[in-house]
Amino acid sequence: LKNMETKTYILVPREEWETIKMRTEETNQMIRLLVEGQQSNYWLTSEEARKLLGVSNKTWQEYRNRRYFPFAQIGRKIYVKRSDLEIFMENHSIKKH
Repeated sequence: LKNMETKTYILVPREEWETIKMRTEETNQMIRLLVEGQQSNYWLTSEEARKLLGVSNKTWQEYRNRRYFPFAQIGRKIYVKRSDLEIFMENHSIKKH
């Protein structure tokens, strides 16, 4: 009996519970939208970008050579913004993977 937890119950009127529940759902939705908006500004590695586009190494290299979207190179690593890839995909009717 020493390790048993004691549970505490709180009684809340149904109206107040529904309000709390609704506000929690609204907050969760706002957080989801905020996170989705931030994700478009993430920098992706070449591997992540290729997977998103569904292209081979050779095609990925060709896209970069033709400057289809801006990218950054740090040392030997290539990075591209997710938002730039999404614009490219929209303009070229490429479905997201």
